[in-house]
Amino acid sequence: MTLWLVFVSVAFATAVESGTINSTDQSTSAQVTVKQLAEDVMATGDLNPSHYPAQRAAKVVQHHLNTRFGSPYKVFGLRTVNSGYAEDVENSGRRYKLELTVQEFLSNSSVKCSAEVFFPTEKGQGAPQVDVTGEDFQKINASEEEEALYQKYKANTELLSADHLPDSHGHMEPEMKPFWHLGSVASSFVMLQESTEETLYNMAQVANVTQLETEKEQLQFDYHVLLHDMVSQEIIHWKLLVTWSPAEGVKVPQMTKLPHRHQ
Repeated sequence: MTLWLVFVSVAFATAVESGTINSTDQSTSAQVTVKQLAEDVMATGDLNPSHYPAQRAAKVVQHHLNTRFGSPYKVFGLRTVNSGYAEDVENSGRRYKLELTVQEFLSNSSVKCSAEVFFPTEKGQGAPQVDVTGEDFQKINASEEEEALYQKYKANTELLSADHLPDSHGHMEPEMKPFWHLGSVASSFVMLQESTEETLYNMAQVANVTQLETEKEQLQFDYHVLLHDMVSQEIIHWKLLVTWSPAEGVKVPQMTKLPHRHQ
């Protein structure tokens, strides 16, 4: 167990330094890898908020919030887990009860909430079920920025195309940041669907984003994203069809897992 945690920590630190993994995920991952040595990953009862079981469930809440409220100018992440409790639900799965603080990174706004996350026992039973109560996540308003971005790219005669957000040095042109954020939000749809009690996902990189021609009101984009599973250390490639408008929000009508690639 100790060697596995050291490997995760070193691999993650290397990836952050190279710019492969978004720096906003560093604090959560550091908490997960340093303090969990003595805890059973399938623990029940009161949980240490800094250890893997509580952090894993809280990460699912983050993905859930991004699918509900995220946009090119609103990206939610985990700030702190204040308390956690886990219980077995006979013959069906495990339920986590959490008190946590999430952060909207762009506005640096914090929101406190309570959440329940249910992981089904059997694989193939669908995504974890998430129920969140607390402060109003809609109070974080980015409508002016969203409308300006939408009008710019709705009227654009030259369709957007960009690679490697960020690049291997962690660099990204400022005008591309909304599309990195949109990729992060869209990736949360995949990460929520794929999350189990044995995973911990972050988005590592937008390998490519291409705007598509459309007569619909929503902007449409083809995304190729790289997801990083902190547990297995695997980099997983996904192709996403993403639609967005300020009125309709972010939707991901198509998600395709691409064949494994040797890193």
